[in-house]
Amino acid sequence: MNRFKHFRKTVRRGTRSEAGMTLIEIMVVITILGLIAAAVGVAVVPQLQKAKVERAKMDIKNVENALQLYYTQVGKYPDTGEGLGALVAGKQLPSLPKDPWGNAYIYVMENGKPVVSTYGEDGAPGGEGNDADLSNKDVDAADATK
Repeated sequence: MNRFKHFRKTVRRGTRSEAGMTLIEIMVVITILGLIAAAVGVAVVPQLQKAKVERAKMDIKNVENALQLYYTQVGKYPDTGEGLGALVAGKQLPSLPKDPWGNAYIYVMENGKPVVSTYGEDGAPGGEGNDADLSNKDVDAADATK
């Protein structure tokens, strides 16, 4: 019976001394997690921006396809005053699309051809990188070079 009590005491003593982590161990773990998060952030954020540009290009192509359908049904493209709302009214599109940055797409008629564009992330004409303007003229030109 005494041997059993002695065994219990040693087990308790052993668990008490190994029960927690030191402050340094916690700081090392947090530092390692921070480094991993920073590395992932550096790799992922540019890809997210690139994905938004690609989505805008796909949206412009979809609107352009809806414009072609509108043309075959009505015999003309909507004028600038009607805008993309004519595609919703004619049921070629379920709703007016927004670009990946939350702005409405711009529609104008240039020399009898429809031009669908977006001003990019900054929402203002011009710009470079993510702020660059995109239009179906750019998308069509890029498709022709492939």
